[in-house]
Amino acid sequence: MGERSEAGRMSYRIPSSPPSLEELAKRQQNVVTASQLRARGVPARVVTGHCRRGGPWQRLLPRVYLLQSGEPTPEQRMWAALLYAAQNGREEGRREGAVITGAAALALYGFAAVPRLPAVTGVDVLVPRQRRLKDAGEVRIRRTERELVARSVHGLACAPVARAVADALCEWTADPDTPAPVREVLREAVARPENRCTVRELADELVDSGLTGEPRVRAALDELLAGDRDLVLEQVGRLVDEWLLPAPLSSPELRMRGGTYIAVPDLYWPERGVAVEVDSDLRCVSEGEAAWVRGGQHRMEYLGIRVVYVSGARLAADPEAVGGELREAYRVGGTDVVELLVV
Repeated sequence: MGERSEAGRMSYRIPSSPPSLEELAKRQQNVVTASQLRARGVPARVVTGHCRRGGPWQRLLPRVYLLQSGEPTPEQRMWAALLYAAQNGREEGRREGAVITGAAALALYGFAAVPRLPAVTGVDVLVPRQRRLKDAGEVRIRRTERELVARSVHGLACAPVARAVADALCEWTADPDTPAPVREVLREAVARPENRCTVRELADELVDSGLTGEPRVRAALDELLAGDRDLVLEQVGRLVDEWLLPAPLSSPELRMRGGTYIAVPDLYWPERGVAVEVDSDLRCVSEGEAAWVRGGQHRMEYLGIRVVYVSGARLAADPEAVGGELREAYRVGGTDVVELLVV
């Protein structure tokens, strides 16, 4: 019994054989690295001979080969860029060492606002900062201190949409006089469900990339943030009607009798001292802006106003609970609310 158990355990340790050169070439669209060829017993002299003028193979980038003659397809160019930057000889080329980003990644994702894949003339590839690699051909190496995150797009390792957008915008906005589809790309990033990119994720990436100081980017981002919040506010308005609550004031400015500024809540019932704040993080891009909004919320609470915080995610998941919370807050009202001016 013990021997059979040991044999059973050992059977799980038998490594699977690596794919053949034919299988690997099919998986990587006929693009392979020197180390992958070497691992399959192809001598360097054979590679050199096959890549001579008129030969059946060709060298696309340092240590990266196309196992066919003729012009490489756009997808093969992407594979060559990724394999060159990865340079680790792994069987699929691959994800641990490099990811495609920028306009090339957006083209792979299918963004309508960027040139289609055949028109992409440069390929930005993200690698860890410690990697020693130089630009080669149309491949531009971009280093990052953050952990690489990859999404498979047509079998290729690409940066997540928010990061790819930020890297593309960094390239496009380097010259402020150059036209760039900034607004269109930002809108498309969050509009397509398959992108799985939220406005907040996009905003965070643009902040990390230092792009929010660029006027075109900041204007387009502010539009997205406002649009997202407007949709949630519309839903809250419908809940107010459904639960037969009086219409609240929209974005009033609250001040003390002496004129001291307090806050601008999204909704406010002055007769009950109740305020509603909707996705307040979407009002802010920088930490300074977030601190300003939080300060207003704290001042309202300190002055006795009952503040109801509503997120779009919670509203979508359980609108009945949010509606009940609004009604209960209106019924109870604020606590010893200081008399305020409503501007």
